[in-house]
Amino acid sequence: MHDIFEDELVYFRKIKKACSRFADFYRYQEIRTPILEQAELFEKGTGQTTDIVEKEMYSLRTKGGDHLALRPELTPSIVRAYIEHGLQAMPKPIKLWYFGPVFRHEKPQAGRYRQFHQFGFESLGVADSVVDASIVLLTFNILKELGFKHLVIEVNSIGDKQCRPYFKKSLVSYLRSKSSSLCADCRRRLKQNPLRALDCKEEKCQRIKKSAPQIIDHLCKECHNHFKFFLEFLDELDFPYILNAHLVRGLDYYTKTVFEIYEDTKEGREQGALAGGGRYDDLVKLLGGKDTPGCGVACGVERLVNLMRRGKKEKEAPPTAVFLAQVGDLAKRKGLVLLDNFRKSKVPVGEAIHKDSLTSQLKSADRAGAKYVLILGQKEALEDKVIIREMKTGKQKIVGLKRVISEVKRKAR
Repeated sequence: MHDIFEDELVYFRKIKKACSRFADFYRYQEIRTPILEQAELFEKGTGQTTDIVEKEMYSLRTKGGDHLALRPELTPSIVRAYIEHGLQAMPKPIKLWYFGPVFRHEKPQAGRYRQFHQFGFESLGVADSVVDASIVLLTFNILKELGFKHLVIEVNSIGDKQCRPYFKKSLVSYLRSKSSSLCADCRRRLKQNPLRALDCKEEKCQRIKKSAPQIIDHLCKECHNHFKFFLEFLDELDFPYILNAHLVRGLDYYTKTVFEIYEDTKEGREQGALAGGGRYDDLVKLLGGKDTPGCGVACGVERLVNLMRRGKKEKEAPPTAVFLAQVGDLAKRKGLVLLDNFRKSKVPVGEAIHKDSLTSQLKSADRAGAKYVLILGQKEALEDKVIIREMKTGKQKIVGLKRVISEVKRKAR
């Protein structure tokens, strides 16, 4: 887990601002769910055999006996809120977005933290593949807005409960023939969740899966048509996409469309997917609601920040046009009031009001790149006046305290 300082927070704010602007245009409403949820929510929703639940989820028992978990992702939380607050009765689609921290007990490595941040968009209530395409469009454009230029989308369909069982039989048969070469996790997954073997990052398993059966060849008519229309939308948008027949995403609730978006550079591939998501048509019913289709995407904020900062120098603060310097107790008191009046007038002013030396304050003004310095000494404070000094030429002008804000505004034009 890590502390985040201003040099990173400037990027966090930029990302959230872009999300908010796109959310407003596409009519997504922001939602904030609790950081702690019932652990069962993620065990049922995300899947008991997923790495997130088996290895990465922080869970705890309270004194009252509740089994809680720090949220490792937000989609189950969004669906829980959707059911709990009766959003099922509202006109569809229900479109929600979020930005906040999540927690996973991952092995520390570049770009990965145990507390990190995600933003995401969820659309509930519409089964049409145009929703899948619109979420890809929204995410792709946010990433472009943030300066990512070499984006590529990997896409696949993992079918649904009608056609996936037939594919699983074919996949299990193939993997069993290679079981001696699989990692221990994948040998266990053969019994519990064979699709997860396609998501394994072990090098020897990666080699084996290249020749594995492809689910795209086993899709039922409905899933085939859904995926076909989704790809036609991407073609119409002229988006760069690659069919990755072994992309399954690591979560049990996905159905039909799955996708990931990468920056197609060496640094980008090292960071991993910038965004990933897909359709989850069975999740609402699984968590106790009515049968409701859904589709969403999540994006890791720290990964974006790392890439946005890479190769860029820390931005220098913009020069301060006006700086207030004061000398003496009365000047300090009146200077504090004057600063607040500038704030009310929305005029930015630099200051070092904690300092007593005029020389020291003038040096601070020079370092800040101030064009004008307002000097408020003991004499000026008694007479309710201020000296306006132009730093470059040294020219000075004395104005009344009541006129100083309007005079600064006039000079700043």
